Parts: sequence; structure tokens; C-alpha cells
Amino acid sequence: MNTSQISSSSLSSSNETDDCYYRVMASFDQEQDLLFRTYANNNKLLAELNDDEEGDEAESRRRGAIPGHITYYRDRETAAYNIYMDYFAEVPVYPEHKFRRRYRMSRSLFLRIADAVKDHDNFFMQQRDGIGKPGLTTFQKLTAVFRMLAYGVPADSLDEYIKIGESTAIRCLKRFCRAVIEVFGERYLRTPNADDVARLLYIGEERGFPGMLGSLDCMH
Repeated sequence: MNTSQISSSSLSSSNETDDCYYRVMASFDQEQDLLFRTYANNNKLLAELNDDEEGDEAESRRRGAIPGHITYYRDRETAAYNIYMDYFAEVPVYPEHKFRRRYRMSRSLFLRIADAVKDHDNFFMQQRDGIGKPGLTTFQKLTAVFRMLAYGVPADSLDEYIKIGESTAIRCLKRFCRAVIEVFGERYLRTPNADDVARLLYIGEERGFPGMLGSLDCMH
């Protein structure tokens, strides 16, 4: 075999080796590309499944704990803002005499009761619901209570302004009554003592009703 044949044979062998290398690398690149696409598809599928599960879980929480119980979207944040601006802002929409008429007491007395009840029972503090949204404020819960006590309105009529459900309003009323008894009962819900009787008789006499201990209509 002469030199030219050897060179030609070596060159051919080298070309075949290069071709084989390139084919192997091309095949490897194709496999890598396929694997990457498979991983991407799997990750996308897992992400979609995870989103679906989270959505189902959130939807389940929104439905509430009572099977078959229908829930309604209530814009509680806007209602809380409106109540604050109407009655509790530095310059409220409605003046003091309107507050006294609708809450049957002064604003300062209401705030004193609200602070005492809230400190006694954290139910009246604003909390977050099952999906993390801010719940009803102290003013919303107590406004519902005082509307029922002051006007005798049914619980479900409070939803339009306060955005509170009927069962929640009733629960607020019961918790409020219990808290008032526990916080103020010892001082204000007791039998009058001698000092109380003397003070009430004096007030009655000053107002032209001597001997009157107490009366709702000035007839007793």
C-alpha cells in the first residue's frame, strides 16, 4: 500500500469518526431537548394541578363550614369605612345628636363600652376569615347590636348597610349581652343600695316628683 492510499484511508477513517461523533452528539442533543420539554410539561401540569387544588380549597373555605349553606359576597371593607365616616371620624357625616338618637347614647359612652367589651371578649376585635380577608370591625358588630336593641329591627335587615349576616348579627347580640353582664354587672346591674336610693329620690324631688324612686313614664 503506497503513501497516497494510506493517507486516503486515514482521512476516510477520520471523516467516519467525525460523522459518528456528530451523529452521537446530535442524538444526545435531541434526547436532551426531549427531556427538557418533558420536564417543562410535567412542571406545567403539576403547577396546574396545584392551582386547581388551591382553588378548590379556597372555594371550600368560601362555602363555609355548614354543608349546603349559601354564602354571599359582602363588601365588608366598604361598609366598615362608611360606618366610620358616618359616625366615628374626626368630623363625622352625622353630628352628635344624630349619633345619640340612633345609638341611644353619646359617642363617648359608646366608645367606652366598645373598648370594655372588646378587651373582655376578643370576638369583638376585627379578625381574618378563612381565606385571610379582614372580617367585621368592632364598630360593625356593635352597630348591628345597637340597631337591634335601639330600634328592635330583625337581624337580617342589617345586611344592607352593615354587611353582616343574620346569624352573625344574632351571635354578636348574644355575646354583647353576656359581656355587658360580666363587665358591668357588679356595678350597674345590682340592687340599689342606700346611697343609690337617696340619690334617686333627690333627683326626683329636684325635678318636681318628690318620693319617686324611678320611673319610665313619670307616673310611678
